[in-house]
Amino acid sequence: MVVLAPLSGASWSARIEDMSDPSTAPQERDQPGRLLLTGYAAEQVLWMVPLILGLVLFVVGGLLVIVWVGIIFVVAAVPLIRVIANRQRHIAGRVLGADLPPPYRPSPDGGPLIQLRTVLTDPMTWRDLAWILWAITFGWVISLLVIILLLALVTFFFWWFGAYPLLWMRSQVDRVLLTYGNTETLERRVEALTRSRAAAVDHSAAELRRLERDLHDGTQARLVAVSMSLGMAEELFASDPDAARRTVSEARAATTAAIADLRSVVRGIHPPVLADRGLDGAIRALALDMAVPVEVIGELRGRPPAPIESAVYFAVAECLANSAKHADHEHAWVELHHDRDLLRVVVGDDGQGGADVDGGTGMRGVMRRLAAFDGTMAVSSPDGGPTIVTLEVPCVLSLPKTTPSSAPV
Repeated sequence: MVVLAPLSGASWSARIEDMSDPSTAPQERDQPGRLLLTGYAAEQVLWMVPLILGLVLFVVGGLLVIVWVGIIFVVAAVPLIRVIANRQRHIAGRVLGADLPPPYRPSPDGGPLIQLRTVLTDPMTWRDLAWILWAITFGWVISLLVIILLLALVTFFFWWFGAYPLLWMRSQVDRVLLTYGNTETLERRVEALTRSRAAAVDHSAAELRRLERDLHDGTQARLVAVSMSLGMAEELFASDPDAARRTVSEARAATTAAIADLRSVVRGIHPPVLADRGLDGAIRALALDMAVPVEVIGELRGRPPAPIESAVYFAVAECLANSAKHADHEHAWVELHHDRDLLRVVVGDDGQGGADVDGGTGMRGVMRRLAAFDGTMAVSSPDGGPTIVTLEVPCVLSLPKTTPSSAPV
């Protein structure tokens, strides 16, 4: 399974809102039961020894890294610490009623030293270490107190009313240390937008060069041939009218071909069916043109902004084209859904799977198109299939409307 899904705009907004809005008090959410909370507290108490071990391995490895043997200690410590930290994020998320996904940087391609460098330059690695110091001291005491209150009969009353506030207090500190704050979240957001904007600019420049080549090598060449044919016909009218008429006829045929080339270029910029029918209708028309049956599920009750509509249409077209070329499938489908200002389109097929996103430029182009609008793409394609591509773009739908298609060129 290959996942290429930077956090979508809607998810970022939800996280920022959740971290900054005091109204997200846990008591207003679906709370775990007291016994489950106490189980979480017992688990946190038991994690103390592995956490100390991970901290010692990391510190010792850092001190010995100059003699290389320390790298082994660090490589052993980081996965242990991250497994425990991820588990604690899950517990804190359950207590607080919030989604706390792992915020680590993805591991890059390359050798162990490159991956180690990525881990050591990841701010969350050092925040994990700060969290360990909290977790094995005050955090451990809070969790142990919850267990003690339950075990002692005379303190059962305090456990009944105090278990949740105590775990809530610890989970708040855990969330602060194990996730990015508002400022850091916004900084990462700006970095992501900067990268996507640069990719969009590069993609736009490449598209302009492609259009220039198409016009130069196709339409322009045919029009030059038409001009030369008409010039020859003009010279032949006096001496050989029949030859002149044949030359004019050839020029006319070349003109028709030039018009067809020009229409093809225009359709590559913005298909007329998209302007006529909107994204929903354009995808259904696209499905009808496929050699293998394609089922379109769902509908949109409005139209996305024109640039997003075009980007998603070409993304779906690329996904269906890839299915037709490589999937060896018998059935494909496209699911359309829009909810809470998030447009989601799922393209799937029942083919052989094994799609390699890095194997060609088409899917990377889809990613660049969507990234320009804060969109994401996730690909699941295990060997044996099915292949499922999920496209998500935050947007607001306008009222349903169509516009007349452009007049023939």
